[in-house]
This record gives sequence, C-alpha cells and structure tokens, in this order.
Amino acid sequence: MPNGGRASDSPNILIILNDDMGFSDIGCYGGEIETPNLDRLAANGLRYSQFYNTARCSPSRASLLTGLHPHQTGIGILTYSNGPEGYAGNLNKSCVTLAEVLKQKQYKTYLSGKWHISSSLTEPTDAWPLQRGFDYFFGTIIGAGSFYNPNTLTRGNHNIEHEAETNPSFFYTDAISDQAVAYIRQHKRAHPETPFFQYVAYTAPHWPLHAHEEDIAKYKGRFDAGWDRLREQRLQRLVDDGIIHPNWQLTDRDPTQPPWTEAENREWTLRCMEVYAAQIDRMDQGIGRITAALEETGQFENTLIIFLSDNGACAEDIPEGVTARELVDQLMIAKATTRRGEPVHFGNNPSILPGGEDTYQSYGTAWANLSNTPFRLYKHWVHEGGIATPFIVHWPRGIKEKGGLRHNPSQLPDIMATIVDVTGAKYPTFYDGHPILPCEGESLVPSFASAYTGRSPLFWEHEGNAAVRIGKWKLVRKYPGPWELYDMEADRTEMHDLAAQNPERVRAMSEQYHLWAKRCGVIPREKILELMKAEGGAAFWEEEKQT
Repeated sequence: MPNGGRASDSPNILIILNDDMGFSDIGCYGGEIETPNLDRLAANGLRYSQFYNTARCSPSRASLLTGLHPHQTGIGILTYSNGPEGYAGNLNKSCVTLAEVLKQKQYKTYLSGKWHISSSLTEPTDAWPLQRGFDYFFGTIIGAGSFYNPNTLTRGNHNIEHEAETNPSFFYTDAISDQAVAYIRQHKRAHPETPFFQYVAYTAPHWPLHAHEEDIAKYKGRFDAGWDRLREQRLQRLVDDGIIHPNWQLTDRDPTQPPWTEAENREWTLRCMEVYAAQIDRMDQGIGRITAALEETGQFENTLIIFLSDNGACAEDIPEGVTARELVDQLMIAKATTRRGEPVHFGNNPSILPGGEDTYQSYGTAWANLSNTPFRLYKHWVHEGGIATPFIVHWPRGIKEKGGLRHNPSQLPDIMATIVDVTGAKYPTFYDGHPILPCEGESLVPSFASAYTGRSPLFWEHEGNAAVRIGKWKLVRKYPGPWELYDMEADRTEMHDLAAQNPERVRAMSEQYHLWAKRCGVIPREKILELMKAEGGAAFWEEEKQT
C-alpha cells in the first residue's frame, strides 16, 4: 500500500454515485438495463452484495463524504431545517469531507454533479463544495430537477443556469460526464505528478423521467413481460451469479400494486420503465467516456474507482395533488416552462408519455419493486430494499482479483476509512479550528484481497425507520410499527420475522440501537414531527407527503 510514500504514489480516487437506483437494475447485478461500462469494471474488479447506504439522498451523501452517520453531520433528514442540532439540513463543522482530508495529502479535488447537503440553494455558504475542500465544482445544489434545464446549476460559487437555458443540446447527465472527463484531462495537463480525488454525482435515474429518444427506443419491448415475470427472472440471474443465496425467497409483489396481467394504461406504464432504463443507460455511456479518459491519460491503472447508489429504488409518484407552484416556487426542484417557453406538465398523467422536457413524471411503485428485486420496500425505509446498493470497486494496481464477489456487510462511513487507508491521508481530530468527530467507518482494504467477516454493528435511522445489524441478525422497524428480527444468513429478503421467538435478542439489540441513537444525535420521530408542525412550511409538507 502507498502509506508513507510520495503523494504521486498514492492512487487517484474516483467515486461515482447515482441517484434513486435499485439493487438489481444494472447488468452485473441481474438487471435488463445495458450497462457495459459498469459491467466491465465489475468483471475486472469486485462486487459487494451487502453494502448499504442510508435510504435517502442527502443523508447518504453526507455520510459518504464524511465517514460519519448523517445525524452527526447536520443532515438528519434532508436539506430543510427541522430544528435541533443534527437536523439543521446543512453540513456542519463537526465533520470533514473526503476532499478536505485528501487536500492535506496534496490531492487536487473535483466534483461534477449533485451536491444536496446545503440548506442554502442560491447563496454560497460554508456548506458549499468549494468551502468544503473541492478545488473545482460543476453541478446542482438542489436535490432534483429537470435534466434539460436544471435549477441551481452552478460552477464554483456562481449560478450558471443560463448555460442550460441557452443550449438546446444540454442534458444534465451528459454534462456531468463531460465535465468529469474535462477535469481528468485538465488534471493530467496541469498536475501530472499529483493525485486527484473526483466525485461524480449523477442525478440519473431520479425523477423526472427525462431521456434521449434514441436511448428510450433501445428498450422498446424490453419490459413487456411485466414486473411479476421480470422479478422472477432477475432473482434467478442474481442466484446464478452468486450475489443472492438460492434459499432466500423472492418477496411478494407490493400489495398496493396489481399483477401485471391486470395493469392498466399498459403503453404509458411500459414507457415509464423504458425511460427509467434509458436514464441509467445514458449514465453508463458517460462512465465509459470517463474511464476512457483515464486510460488515454495513463491514469486508469492507479485509480481506485467506486460505484454505488445513494438509496434503493424510489416508489414515489410525483406527489399526488401537488401543484406546479409548490414544485417550482417552494421546493425549487422544477421550472414551470421548458427552455422554449412551453408549459411543463406535472404529475403521472397516462395520457402524456414521459421522456420529453415538457413532462415531469415518475415510474411508480410496481417498477420500483422490480428495481429492488428481491428485497422489500424502497427508498426512505431501512428494510433491505431501501438500503441495499450495488457496490463496485475497481483498482488494477491495488486489487488483483478480477470479478470477485464479497459478501461482508459494510456501509457508507467505511468509504472514508478505506480512502484514508489506501492514500495514507490522516483523518483529523481538529480541522479549521473545530473539533472533528471520530470516523465511524472500517476500512474495506482487507476485503480487497479476500473475504472477511466479523465487523462491528451497523446502524440506520431515517424518519423513525430504524435498524441495527449485528453479525447475521438484523433488527428493523418501519415507523411507527414494532421491531422485526431477521436472520440475514437464512433470510436476507426479510420474509420471516423472528422477533416473537427471540425477545431477549430483540431487547439486547434494541438497547444497542438506542445507545447508538443517543450518541449520534438521533431524535425520536414524534418529537421531530412536533417541531416540524410548529414551524410549518416546506419542510413539514415534504416530510408529511412521505408518511
């Protein structure tokens, strides 16, 4: 390993994060979507079957970048203030980002894509990228928006929405990829002896369903078998590939959704999934250009590449009853008109096919159920469907095995610990005059050479949904319901609740959870709701529409 060596001996670090994608969507995790570039990284690197995010976009990004649990960073829910410390919706000064840590090791730092960990969307603050260690930033501050004309598009600290508004060919996924490529080439020209850290944060495939027609056309007919049959086929591919144990049962279809044979509005329903697939396809094309740039500049062999998703698939429809004004003015995630001045049609209207700039739709629960095959629930919850992500690690100079699988449970804070390990950087106890909380992660470096077991407990909490995993046991709760207990070696799809048969284990694990929650600043959901209701406004609306 390069610990103690010159800065130029340290590997480049490239983290690629996408937005709202399910566990089994991409090709190398059993899906029908064509992702040859991610498949190539997996075939020449490692895939992890039990890596976990935090079930929601802002908390996952905060945790990934800092090595802490999200409540410790100030991002307890989203980037709206929910009152108390830990829920300010703004990256605080008790944490350091990967960019801040790696700059101490002379790394140049670049970000292309979505930020979404600052409560200020238009005015630069100390929670914006350039103020948190990045030398260069191109992307959006807000969490979602049009792919053709995104809100809060920023370069450095300056709003550049006009660049999209005046460019008829602008498409955000392509822009993220192209900027990442440009940064790679720029770095090689200007700093050939210095390592880089690049964070590429796509918004694909988060709604709205926006994609190029040529990409959508590739998937015509691909999903015609329907969600029931496709879930069975995906599970079989996952089993055949060794990612899922053959004894784990496929979860039941979401009870709110009809069998495929009874699905209505079939043309529109299929189109939704085709556009969703096209969004991921376009992202993969961009990843291909990024890896090609690394190869062409001679930086591929010593670049540690990590790919993952920020949460499980999203079962949200564009909020039923929400008005365009709420989306446009209050939440800043949309614009009322296209670049040509035409009105945008908000909501899942089956008479309007998604994909174009004048639409704002989502693919819904039934397809999200497919995306999360074989698991239960979705983004927002901490059952496996909400927190399980594909996780690919590729580093030719540091990982010799090609196409390996790793089944050791891990989670987002481990990324900071891993990068500190491989770069020889020092995680600080103080930074910029502020005491810094200890890193919560454990390095994945031992797993680069071989599988291993025996890590410390894993914890989650999001809006009252809570879980702790200790070894093979997972205690999990869907707020406001009771604790459930699962043996993850025998039943990772969480089909057989063993809580009633194991009351002492439930008690002991719940005690560990509550100790963790107190230490990390988790506040009971009931108290948060009281604060939100008292304050009113966008934050309360955003949370209540999820409940």
